[in-house]
This record gives sequence, structure tokens and C-alpha cells, in this order.
Amino acid sequence: MKLSDGVEWAIHCAMLLGNIPENATLSGKALAEFHGIPESYLLKHLKQLVARGVLESVSGPRGGYRLARAPDEITLLDIVQAVDGNRPAFRCTEIRRRGPCRLDDSAYPLCCGVNRAMMRAEQAWRNALKEQTLDDISQDFFATADPRLLPLGENWLAENTRMPKS
Repeated sequence: MKLSDGVEWAIHCAMLLGNIPENATLSGKALAEFHGIPESYLLKHLKQLVARGVLESVSGPRGGYRLARAPDEITLLDIVQAVDGNRPAFRCTEIRRRGPCRLDDSAYPLCCGVNRAMMRAEQAWRNALKEQTLDDISQDFFATADPRLLPLGENWLAENTRMPKS
């Protein structure tokens, strides 16, 4: 299975947004700059995250993006489905019903065994993504990141976070 680059980008952006004050925002431009990715492509994915209720978009000079829910309420599955959709990764085309050994439809009362196996695997994958929250992966990041990286990120966030007017 191959997920789009947008999934990785969206997860990283959501993690970053989970580490700013509650009503603060980061612009799409800042998020793209922080991750070294194209802003125009990232904005498409940020819009998808807004549409699915993962992020909120705030307009105005202090606007930008912020999480729509707490980091422990946003799963990796929420993000994957927002960016890549809900369609199954495997699509059975019933090739067993083709070729020189094919029979009429009565010979195939059950769904293809390959399809059943792939659907079980996909359900396990989706369940695993549903169990992982942004909070989980943020905690893992902070526990395993090179300590030299943390102050750099903190300084960048201090310079780029947009706070609402009091």
C-alpha cells in the first residue's frame, strides 16, 4: 500500500499545530516553510483536514490553522482518511472469473479468498491507525528527538505562532 506524500505532510503539520497554544495559529506558509514542502500543495491538504474537522482555518491577519480538537482526540486514521479518502486500498476485480477455467456465477457464491484476506489486513491496519493519536506520536517525538532539535523548534514556533488579539 502506498499513501500519498500529503499524508506524511498532514501528520507532521498536525503534530506541530498540537504544540502551539490553544487559540493560536500557524499560517500555511509557515507550516510549509517549517517542513520544506511546497506551500500550494500543502494548502490543498490543509483544506481537506479542515473539511474533515481535524483542523480549523482562521481568517484575518492573525489567522492560519489550528487543531479543531485536542491532540489526544485526533487519530492517524482521521488524518489518513481526510487526505487520501476512505476507499479501500485493495480493490478486487474478480480475475478468478476470467480466463480459460472460468465458470458461471453459481461457482462463486463466496467473496474471493484473496479479497477477504486483503480486507482483514486492511481492517487491522485501519484499527492500528485508529489507536494512534497525535498526542501519542508527539510524546514519542519528544522522548526520542535529538535534544539539539527541541530548542530550534521552540524558537521557530515562538517567531511564527500567531496569537489572537486579547
